[in-house]
Amino acid sequence: MSIGKAEYLKTLTVSTLQSRSVPIGTELDGSSPPSIFIGSAGYPKVYAGPLITPDHGDTSVYDTPESWIPAHKSQEEIIGYRLSLVRGKRLVEIGDIQSRFVSQLQEIVLSDASVESEAAFLEVPTGFSLSEEHAPFGPSASIDRLSCEPVRWNQYLERVFYDTDLPAKDAVIALHRNKVPFSAIQKAFSAGTMGNEKMRHLVPTRWSITAVDSTLADHLYNQVKTFSPIDTWRVHEFSSLHNRYAVILTPTGWQYEWTEAFIRVLGDEKLVFSDSEVKRPKTEYSSVGGCYYSCKMAVLEALLRERKQAGAIVLREATEGYVPLGVFNVRENVRHAMLTKGKEFETFKDAFSYVSANMTLEPERFIRSGRLLRSLLKEQQTRLSDFTLNKPKISDEEEL
Repeated sequence: MSIGKAEYLKTLTVSTLQSRSVPIGTELDGSSPPSIFIGSAGYPKVYAGPLITPDHGDTSVYDTPESWIPAHKSQEEIIGYRLSLVRGKRLVEIGDIQSRFVSQLQEIVLSDASVESEAAFLEVPTGFSLSEEHAPFGPSASIDRLSCEPVRWNQYLERVFYDTDLPAKDAVIALHRNKVPFSAIQKAFSAGTMGNEKMRHLVPTRWSITAVDSTLADHLYNQVKTFSPIDTWRVHEFSSLHNRYAVILTPTGWQYEWTEAFIRVLGDEKLVFSDSEVKRPKTEYSSVGGCYYSCKMAVLEALLRERKQAGAIVLREATEGYVPLGVFNVRENVRHAMLTKGKEFETFKDAFSYVSANMTLEPERFIRSGRLLRSLLKEQQTRLSDFTLNKPKISDEEEL
C-alpha cells in the first residue's frame, strides 16, 4: 500500500469516527473553556472565532490537553468534550487585530478561567472537524454576534500582551519558563497577543501549534547541546489512547529520529513514516508534519530537566481504535514516557531488541524506514535476524 501520510490521515478521519456533534440551534448560551480556532484556508483572510460549549461553569477540561492523560481520560471522553465545542467563524484579515471581534477573541484566550459567552449564528451549526494536527471540535457556523462576560487575565499572558517590544519568540520562551500550559501559550500566540506591536497578527491554529513547538524545541536544543551526554543507552515507554511510544536515548550528541507506524487502523494496512536530523535541527519543514516537532520538544524538555544531552530514536505505534486527536497526543504521551524511569542497556542493539520485542510491528519495518536507526545498528554490526527470532508479544492488558 503506497500512500502519503497526509492522504492516509485524511482517509482515516472520515472513516473511523462514528460520534456525532452536539445538536445546537442558531443561538448558544454557554461557556468557552477558554478556546478559539483560526483556520488557514484563504490566508491572509481567514475564518476565526470562539469555541463555545452549551455547558456553563468551569469547562477548562474541554481544551486543556495537558490534563487528559494524567486524569486517565479515555479517547471517547476526549472526543465527547471536543465535539461539544461549537465553532463560530467570521472572515477576518490576519492583521486586523484592532477590530472588536478579534479583541473579543483575545480577551477569551488571555482569560485565567472559562468565559461565560453568548453567540448568535447566521445558520444552524453543522459538522465536525478531526485532524492529526489540532484537537477535534464540533459543529461550526458563521457567527453574527458574540458577547462575553468580563474575565480576569492570566498574569503571565497579560504581561507579554502589554510588552509590545518583546519579540514573540522571547514571549513564548518566557511563558514556558513560567510553566504556563502549552495549550494556553499556543492559543495566545494564535490570537496575535504577543510580539512587537506593529508585527502582531492572527496565526492559523495549525500553524501556531507547530510554531510554538519548534520555537521551544530550538531554544531547548541550544541549552541541551552544552551538557555532557548520558553515559548509557536508555529506554522510556508509555502507552495510552491506542498508541504505544518508545524513546531510545543514545549516549551521544543530539541526533533525533521520529518513526510512526499505523497498524490495522482502517483494515490490514501497516504504514510507516519517518524523519530525522543529525547534529543540528532541520531547516525544512518535516515530511511527517507537526508531530515531529511536538515529540522533539517533549524529549528536549526532559533532557533540560535532567541537564544532560542525548540522541533520541522515538518509535510510535497507532493501532486499531486510534482516532486522530491532534499533535497533543504525541507531545503529552512522550512527556509522560520521559517521566517514567528509564531502563538501561549496555548497547544500542540490546535497547532496540527490548523495544522491538514489545512492539507489534516487525522490527525490519522500523529498520527499513529509520535512516538513523539503520546507521546505529550498522555501527554495531547488527544483523536483522537478531531481532526476528523468538519475538514475544505483549498483551493489551500490559498497556499502561
